[in-house]
Amino acid sequence: MLSRTTVSALAPELRPLVDPAELRTRVVHFGLGAFHRAHQAVYTERAAALSGEPWGITAVAPRSARTARALREQDCLYSLTERRPDGNRCRVVGSVVDALAMGPDAEKVDALLMDPAVTVVTLTVTEKGYQRSPFSPVIERLATGLAARMRAGAPPVSVVSCDNMAGNGAVLKGVLRDFVQDCDWPDRSVILDRMAEAVAFPATVVDRIVPATSEADRAGALDALGLEDALPVTGEPYRQWVLEDSFAGPRPPWERDGALLVPDVTPYQLTKLRLLNGSHSALACLGMAAGLDTIAETMASDWGERLVRALCAEVSPTLPAGGPDPLSYADDLVVRFRNPAMRHLLRQIGTDGPLKVRERWLPALRELRGRGADTPVLELALAAWALPTQEPIPALLRSVGAADLADDDSLTAAVTDRLPALRAGRIEI
Repeated sequence: MLSRTTVSALAPELRPLVDPAELRTRVVHFGLGAFHRAHQAVYTERAAALSGEPWGITAVAPRSARTARALREQDCLYSLTERRPDGNRCRVVGSVVDALAMGPDAEKVDALLMDPAVTVVTLTVTEKGYQRSPFSPVIERLATGLAARMRAGAPPVSVVSCDNMAGNGAVLKGVLRDFVQDCDWPDRSVILDRMAEAVAFPATVVDRIVPATSEADRAGALDALGLEDALPVTGEPYRQWVLEDSFAGPRPPWERDGALLVPDVTPYQLTKLRLLNGSHSALACLGMAAGLDTIAETMASDWGERLVRALCAEVSPTLPAGGPDPLSYADDLVVRFRNPAMRHLLRQIGTDGPLKVRERWLPALRELRGRGADTPVLELALAAWALPTQEPIPALLRSVGAADLADDDSLTAAVTDRLPALRAGRIEI
């Protein structure tokens, strides 16, 4: 089994970049899922290794005490396998130094949130973790811990949402303040004033495709390490982390490992949403229309790359200045989507279709048509989305809250005109 003892016998390229025994908890993370372990934990490990600073993470599992226990049983070590076209690369990650279950270990979690050595709290709890009515258990635990920290006069802390939603820092700040405001604590006004001075909520953009772990992944980790790993993760080679440079106190030097610290993450957020997510959804809808199964298969077709590049070129005029170069970003997307080691199923990407269409395509479509620009690629994508529904295009657009676009006769006619070719399995870009 993987442990601090057994890992020392591995080849150097398989071992952690840091000695976990030399780290201490300076970051508390809510969420013990695969994405955190393949993303923020990797950046933090490299930051600690490159700086020599002891940035360790205690990860808190909001629901699964079993996951926390399984990670502790292997000394909080786990393997990360990068799925590369030229062969998988596996190694052990060592930045997590403890794993707690939020309910059973509530006192330990609260103690850490008050600890002056802890200056960063991060979260990957999905959008559901930010609900207000009722407040989620994560928000309750975090707000209670921060309130105790404010009462104790502990040093400032940065609370960093790493969930995939626009304005995640402001959303987290708002829901935490609402929780405190709704409490019957007699000192809630003092706590809110102190939080305004001593707690920062930087916005972030995170990006890495991290598939759900399969039995084949567990077998692959065992083969690579010669050790059993109960919690392996896999991911694509690419990763990105963009953070608003507005921290309240010390933080890991994540930029040493390529993270971007910027004054405003909005251009990066919109680029990801409209270019990456937008083209991903387009590939999924058109690929299913063509009878394909995975993103890599769509990219191996004679139209996949052309679709990605054409959509990026069409949509890029709607992006604000200050973000990544759209042409270079499209180049990266082509490489990422072509990776045959990432078996990303089209039907999985196609779930929650109406929500994704509303967020990924329609704002850009609305803006471009308002300028009088042509939108052939977005029209094709909409036709592919509409194809399995057999609903009239105006009715579909109204169903996703786009009555203005539904009343655009030239748009709905152009989308409708695309349907016969798609029914015949032809993708015409």
